[in-house]
Amino acid sequence: MDILWLRHDTSSNSSYEDARLARLFNANRPDRHPTAIVCASTQSDIIKAVQLAKIFNLQINVRSGGHSYQGWSLSDNSVLIDLANYRELEVDVSQKETWVSSGMRSDVDLELMRDYGLMLGAGHHPGVGIGGFLLQGGLSWNSRNWGWACERVKALEVVTASGDLVNCSRVENSDLFWAARGAGPYFPGVVTRFLIQLLPAPKIFRSSGYIFPVSKYQEAFSWIIQITPTFDSDTEMTAVCRSLDGTDEICFMIFFVTMKGEHEEARKALLPAHETRPKGAIQEWFCQEDGLGQEYANQVKAYPGNRRWFADNAFLKNDADVTAILKDVCMTLPDQNCIVLWYPLAPHSRRTLPDMAFSLQSDHYVATYTIYDSEGDDDKYHSWIQATAEKLSSFRIGSFSGEADFKAREFKCWGDAQWKKLAQIRKKWDPDGRICYPFKLEALDKEE
Repeated sequence: MDILWLRHDTSSNSSYEDARLARLFNANRPDRHPTAIVCASTQSDIIKAVQLAKIFNLQINVRSGGHSYQGWSLSDNSVLIDLANYRELEVDVSQKETWVSSGMRSDVDLELMRDYGLMLGAGHHPGVGIGGFLLQGGLSWNSRNWGWACERVKALEVVTASGDLVNCSRVENSDLFWAARGAGPYFPGVVTRFLIQLLPAPKIFRSSGYIFPVSKYQEAFSWIIQITPTFDSDTEMTAVCRSLDGTDEICFMIFFVTMKGEHEEARKALLPAHETRPKGAIQEWFCQEDGLGQEYANQVKAYPGNRRWFADNAFLKNDADVTAILKDVCMTLPDQNCIVLWYPLAPHSRRTLPDMAFSLQSDHYVATYTIYDSEGDDDKYHSWIQATAEKLSSFRIGSFSGEADFKAREFKCWGDAQWKKLAQIRKKWDPDGRICYPFKLEALDKEE
């Protein structure tokens, strides 16, 4: 277990700074400095790190992947437990389940598919840490049909704020199990491992894409919304409004990725979209050979790390006229650094969720991003993100905690009853506020 301590002059402590900023996806990094950084590689290391925090009366923060746009893993007067080197994977092929450590990344799916013919259904970006991904609900591949990844969590192991290792499931410490499926940054402990029910891995990936000029926005968006609820259950669909690569031309882009057993199944799945697509695409492709590795590469290119980011999101009302609501936003993107993403969740969004902390969803998930380089543009892009959030406010039923900047504005990421229960669980398992939360305990108490 490596421990790095903060020195008064951090600029001369390159090892500390490297560890403090390790894997932070957003180059817009908070000026917060943990007192100690523990690089854990075993479960025992995590327990010792929590005990260290108790000895020095420090708070506890955790980093699994570092992909939170807000840099949740950085707090002053804290011990940061970095899980990058804590990598465990135990697969039971007969039960189609795996124990996976929080420090593993979403690209573990490549290993599961290659070695076992199974799939966790993790994050779209290969660098997303499994710990944060599952705690926030898990917006996974094909969530519109496969559901939220946290629904497949069967059990977990947790180091509590008092330093005890406990097992959690529906029958053992069931309140922590309930909270772990969706509590996000408000979970009152450190999850070390998850037991997850796996999915059969598709044998092939095939994709189609249609890129329209913004003048075709209305027709193209209306089309994709109409076909989504009953479309093939193994096909993921997204729509993105952004500038075409290498140009300032705003385009409306629609992508399909189908995951099947053989090529003809994929062709049949994608054909109804191809046959009914609006005319006038600038670019298009149909049933192109694809793969999870290629999709990861596409995500890294489209949503790169180590640049400055602002992000916001909304679950919009099921009956909202999404095409009309987003039209003003999409037609007036300031420049090539601004992106609007629509991710459909129907038909899964119409099913009753299991009893768990994650409790808000709708047919329409909308995320807005700015991705840029210069610190001097912070005010410009933050203002655009905030103005867009305001435009969506009257149609929003809530937001996804994984892309919510709790310090920028008020977010509702849980149902009222679930938020109240989560607060009670937090007080039970972390009465002294040892775990770092986006807001201090006093602020949360007022919200209850």
